[in-house]
Amino acid sequence: MERAVTDLAAALIPAPADFAGPAPAISLERAADVVQREALLDLAFGRAARFSKTSERLREGRMPAEGLAFAAHGADGRVVGTLRLWHVTAGPGRPALLLGPLAVHPWFRDRGLGKAMMVTAINEATRLGHGAILLVGDAPYYARFGFERSLTDGLWLPGAFERARFLGLELRAGALKGARGLVSPTGDFLAAPSLSELIARESVPAVLKRSA
Repeated sequence: MERAVTDLAAALIPAPADFAGPAPAISLERAADVVQREALLDLAFGRAARFSKTSERLREGRMPAEGLAFAAHGADGRVVGTLRLWHVTAGPGRPALLLGPLAVHPWFRDRGLGKAMMVTAINEATRLGHGAILLVGDAPYYARFGFERSLTDGLWLPGAFERARFLGLELRAGALKGARGLVSPTGDFLAAPSLSELIARESVPAVLKRSA
């Protein structure tokens, strides 16, 4: 999982000089947010690049964990931040969550929204009784939330990955102790999208980018 957005995206879509407003509101993701979420992820990472990631193999065709898909909405109601957690196993018989992707619109990247979404997700996962979270991302950034590389030493992913970026966080002491094996997806399967939904996913991102 990568950090919020690329420098290139921020440069292409600068915030207006007089840009200001209230902090975006973080809430559980709604069905109406999904198309805008796709547009934001395309803006943040690029469509081809994000679908080529090994961590995507653990998400594709699956539903996010119940109560652990978050969206942040700007003052105009548009989705400006997204973060989901997904059910996986940290080796055989050891349930865990996979975090990502985390994406924030370039206009909000320096306003603490990514941090707020991370704290919200971790706190809610803890409240719901989950034991551990895994992710692939920038170790110095995620260390501030307690993620450590050493917790994933005995685990591997279903594809190429950088060991230094594969991190873990115990929400319950010992949840990843001795964890060993392949990380595998366990979430419910996603229903196949309709033709109209597929068309919407392809057409809306361009509109959203032009209006940003």
